[in-house]
Amino acid sequence: MSDIFSRIEHSRTADEVVQQIESLILEGVLRMGDRLPGERELARQFDVSRPILRDALKALEGRGLLTTKAGGGTHVADIIGQLFTKPVADLISMHRKAVTDYLEYRREIEGIAAEYAARRATPEDLALLDRIMARMDEAHRTGDFDDEAEIDVEFHQAICECAHNILFLHTLRSCYRLLSEGVFQNRLLVFTVPGAREALLAQHKAIHAAVKAGDPNAARHAAMDHMTYVERSMAEAERSGDWQRVSRLRLRQRSEAGDSEPARRRS
Repeated sequence: MSDIFSRIEHSRTADEVVQQIESLILEGVLRMGDRLPGERELARQFDVSRPILRDALKALEGRGLLTTKAGGGTHVADIIGQLFTKPVADLISMHRKAVTDYLEYRREIEGIAAEYAARRATPEDLALLDRIMARMDEAHRTGDFDDEAEIDVEFHQAICECAHNILFLHTLRSCYRLLSEGVFQNRLLVFTVPGAREALLAQHKAIHAAVKAGDPNAARHAAMDHMTYVERSMAEAERSGDWQRVSRLRLRQRSEAGDSEPARRRS
């Protein structure tokens, strides 16, 4: 984090410090929970006096952008990805149509985000994507569903960051937050569909390759095809799970009935 803050070149006021930190939060460089350097180091990086820095941090904290913990330093507040209030998130979790609409929304928006990413990704963006893909390959090799699911979300967040569009960044982060907070409890069901893990990995690689190649059309189609597959696989997994539930009930019921059959015959 020591390289992300820039020296204040002109008036060296608290407002300029505030504006720079605001921009870093808005652009997703500073993320929820990130800890800022200590006061002395931060003042040195901005090249401002410590009283000016304190005024800036106080203003940001007053607006809910930063939090200060006693003995724990200053951190970015939990403000990103809060488009869905808890009552709305609870409603989404309880209604099947909301899940369908969620996937439909993500298919369209992530298609556009991938298209923009292919147009706008910088060498640094691509280096980050390369690292995420390497971790995804490793998670796939070890077969850890939870790890694969977490890296899946991280990959999509990184694609969105590559699009360099603030509204995409924050609206899609809100969508991903619904996943991380367990609103969609069935998201891991996709990994239980035969061949799904291999298919998902191939789809992520296709998105990655299109973005790296700077091919907007291919990136958009790869992202949308991926979300279509996720929606179809979730539906298949749910149907399969329901079939298994019904089959178990039939087996249990008929087993119990079979156990009582001899007694009925003897009577």
